[in-house]
Amino acid sequence: MQLLISPASPFVRKVRVLIREADLLSQVEEVDVSTTPMASDTKVIAANPLGKIPALIRDDGPAIYDSRVITRFLDDRAGAGLYPQSGLWEILTLEATADAIMDAAVSMAYEVRLRPDAQQSPDWIEAQWGKVERGVAAVNNRWMSHLSGKLNIGQIGMACALSYLDLRHDARGWRSDNTALADWHAEFSTRDSMVATSA
Repeated sequence: MQLLISPASPFVRKVRVLIREADLLSQVEEVDVSTTPMASDTKVIAANPLGKIPALIRDDGPAIYDSRVITRFLDDRAGAGLYPQSGLWEILTLEATADAIMDAAVSMAYEVRLRPDAQQSPDWIEAQWGKVERGVAAVNNRWMSHLSGKLNIGQIGMACALSYLDLRHDARGWRSDNTALADWHAEFSTRDSMVATSA
């Protein structure tokens, strides 16, 4: 199988971390592509008509895409148990929260990197950051107990989301007033899978 990637993408990183945690490196070749919403790579479009990464090209079926679909597929293939039945709905909600934080943070980065200065919307950027702040605060205040225990996809997703905030929006200081989550992230970031996938 081939996974189409751009290492800086938090959605890609979530899949790459899972691959390492599920011991699937020998089964998945990571293929670096250069693609943006304004100029999609032809290989990406062939795998995903929406032109988005990650996309997983399979040997025994059509390509699949969206990080949540890919991680669920790979977890099932490996029997890694990162989507356990116990607490599944909470884990899926935590994963969805992490993905929403990623989505808002990526939208902010694209607004600045891909649009001319005159077309950028400061109000849009701040609205996206508001989503990030609310998501991070909710996890810090209500979801910390779900970040402990046996490794699951909610933990992986949240770690990748927070690491992306460090990469693209560090100056905004997401750690302020989120000490418990910051401490958790600092420890989780030392996992071999996180170190190996650092952009």
